[in-house]
Amino acid sequence: MSNWYMLTLIGKDQPGIVARVTSALFESGCNLGEASMIRLGSNFTIMMMVRSDAGVQGLRAVLQPVIDSLALVLHVDAIEAQLHQRPIPDVRILVHGADRAGIVAQVTSRAADAGLNILDLESDVGGTEANPIYILQIEGSAARGVEAIEKALAPLQAEGVKVDVSPIETMIG
Repeated sequence: MSNWYMLTLIGKDQPGIVARVTSALFESGCNLGEASMIRLGSNFTIMMMVRSDAGVQGLRAVLQPVIDSLALVLHVDAIEAQLHQRPIPDVRILVHGADRAGIVAQVTSRAADAGLNILDLESDVGGTEANPIYILQIEGSAARGVEAIEKALAPLQAEGVKVDVSPIETMIG
């Protein structure tokens, strides 16, 4: 019986994290599904779906030498894989504004109320330390259409937050 798990690993960015984690999993007979790996600040984080018959403790045992040597933190959850069911985004939201608390909460709350299901979200802080600019990019599915998202986010413009909402044209086939 095959079981799927979501592995989350976090640690200080350094060369070899991906190679060592994926090699340890491969050598123990695991199979990878979807994965997301990204550097945030000076940290590196991995989220990956892993199929293994070893169970939670077995996965921890396989990865323990890597975790110890690279000073990583590991979290493991049993999941339903549901591979090959990735929704296609139909809307992109780009947000720029003076960095302040609450931008992400305001944008995502208003968008969710307008029917947005977030599929991917990335943010960064640009500008300078004296004048930071918050940059947010969201892709998702707009259940009630792009116009509903635009209308919900329009009031943020008056608060000095630039919001661009655009449809994503996807050609399949």
